[in-house]
Amino acid sequence: MKISTMLAGAASLVVLTATAGTAGAQTTITIGTVNNSDMIRMQGLTSVFEEAHPDIKVNWVTLEENMLRQRVTTDIATNGGQFDVMTIGTYEVPIWAKQDWLKALDSLGDNYDYDDLIPPIRSALSVDGTLYAAPFYAESVLTLYRKDLFEKAGLEMPEKPTWDFIAEAAEKTADKDAGIYGICLRGKPGWGENMGFLGNMAREFGANYFDANWQPQFESEGWKKAITLYVDLMQKYGPPGAASNGFNENLSLFGQGKCAMWIDASVAASFVTDPKQSQVPDQVGFGAAPCGTENCPNDGFNWLWAWSLAIPASSEKAEAAQTFIGWATSKEYLELVAEKEGWANVPPGTRTSLYNNENYTSAAPFADATLNAINHADPSPTEDKPYYGLQFAAIPEFQGIGTAVGQQMAAALSGSATVDQALSQAQAIATREMTRAGYIK
Repeated sequence: MKISTMLAGAASLVVLTATAGTAGAQTTITIGTVNNSDMIRMQGLTSVFEEAHPDIKVNWVTLEENMLRQRVTTDIATNGGQFDVMTIGTYEVPIWAKQDWLKALDSLGDNYDYDDLIPPIRSALSVDGTLYAAPFYAESVLTLYRKDLFEKAGLEMPEKPTWDFIAEAAEKTADKDAGIYGICLRGKPGWGENMGFLGNMAREFGANYFDANWQPQFESEGWKKAITLYVDLMQKYGPPGAASNGFNENLSLFGQGKCAMWIDASVAASFVTDPKQSQVPDQVGFGAAPCGTENCPNDGFNWLWAWSLAIPASSEKAEAAQTFIGWATSKEYLELVAEKEGWANVPPGTRTSLYNNENYTSAAPFADATLNAINHADPSPTEDKPYYGLQFAAIPEFQGIGTAVGQQMAAALSGSATVDQALSQAQAIATREMTRAGYIK
């Protein structure tokens, strides 16, 4: 009797040990991401993923945009291993993939449908035909404006707006006594904050970051015109403290009905037209990016960006990480968000099938404008521009240069430096760094 009891107890112990071993086999992946609304929504749906994949647990590290970039860049450059999935953009992918810092995304699931990814976005996230980051949402640039305020001012948004028109509209729609600012633009310093906007604005005036010989162009006529107008508009018609406002701050201002115009990432359109997040959802119009030159090109002056999910080479949990990325960037995820939040709120800009879906196009009045802007953004090098990128230059040195230059532009906006002083300092900073890196002989 005692022997059988002991055997039964031993058997029970084996079962308990096996069960404990199974539970212990659960893989925890750590994801570093930005505090944008689409990413926060993804975190809210984590339980759906974990229920479908009980062997994987997700740990989130959510950071403000500039801080995220610093953390993931430091981690991947030092092989730190803090993250199994990183949220990165079209700037990092071609640089990091060529350094063998990223794992190829070749196991995202049998039903993933790589060919459904919008071609310019897939190309921007691939190196030699291999995908190294999967787009969670993608964007170009739109001019968002208040239709009611334009009507009141007797204005109509042109198909191809010029910066002269934008300046006129900012003056006519501004009503600071009523708390209405004629224009809201990024001012917070950072290579992906104010410089993301200003790099594109300079292109709208015919300038680039560098010329064909890698000479910085911050003292060129195009940059001077762009920054002079930017500072003038924002100081006269923009919100106070604009040098502290990035994408999220301007999103909040526009959603509160305080901006007559806001020129920024097309992804903002779904938030400012959502009655749950905007006080003016029915009054938002969508225009193209402005043009500062006499002849506006047919393809416009668009930027191209995708917040994407990638796996650092240092991760030892690549299989679980690919499983998560395959879920979060799939067609099925878009349908999940549509079910929970409505079609207008699904992450935009990544899949062709989304723009062929009448449920989406009928719910999202900005769909056509977004897709058109993305499809007409070509970041490839040209004879005047030796680098890949539009609002950024895809070279390792740009991150430091862009951030330092962004601080100079914020100084001009806040009035602590003149435009000429800021551009002169920017030119000196960029020239020094490009010479040190060997681009300039």
